Amino acid sequence: MKTILKAATAVAVVLTVAQPAIAQTPAAPAATPASNGITVPGIGIANIDLIVVNSNAFKVAQTQRPQTYKATYDAAEARRKQIADQITGMVTKFNADRALPNANQQALAQQAQSIQAMEASGTQELQKLLQPVSYSEAYVQEQISEKLNAAINTAMTKQRITLLLNPSAVVATTNAYNLNQAILTELNTALPSAQLVPPAGWEPREVREAKAQQAAQQGGAAPAAPVAPAPAATTGKKTKGR
Repeated sequence: MKTILKAATAVAVVLTVAQPAIAQTPAAPAATPASNGITVPGIGIANIDLIVVNSNAFKVAQTQRPQTYKATYDAAEARRKQIADQITGMVTKFNADRALPNANQQALAQQAQSIQAMEASGTQELQKLLQPVSYSEAYVQEQISEKLNAAINTAMTKQRITLLLNPSAVVATTNAYNLNQAILTELNTALPSAQLVPPAGWEPREVREAKAQQAAQQGGAAPAAPVAPAPAATTGKKTKGR
């Protein structure tokens, strides 16, 4: 019963959906300094996740999204407060009933189940309300991904790199092997900014793939997944969310 009560009283954490502040992403590494040691040619190291979050397209989208989706954030926050208030009332009654002499354990168990069910349904409801935001994030990520491999290959060619490693595979090194800035420069050139709002009917890649797999398992032809047209060639001008 104590475990159930702890889960119920954690609702403030489970259901918190307040509009997030703009994430402070780590700065991209500075230009690689000259190495005083022996450098093995043809080897580079790159942190792809760090490159993505420092790209112009990602940072511009992060700046624009809170205002573009303000109505969505506000609606989710208002609903979150309603759900939290409702669960708080249920938890208060649960605690009061549990403190009674000869408390009905069966009734308490039912109350605890109702609280847990409300938590689960509330979380699902809020996730659905915030789906436009999560789809925007996925849409921007896909646009970046479409340009990332070419940016990596171009940077490797220019720097004469034939082997690119992830930092997690390296025990220790010097900045002489760091290819982050070179890749970031190519990525920013290829995609200065990204479209913030997905086209109508667009779904993230994992959703499209899941639906295609489900259709294949059912023996039918997989429906054509709605795919957003590739964004037009961009310039240095920021693309505003539609």
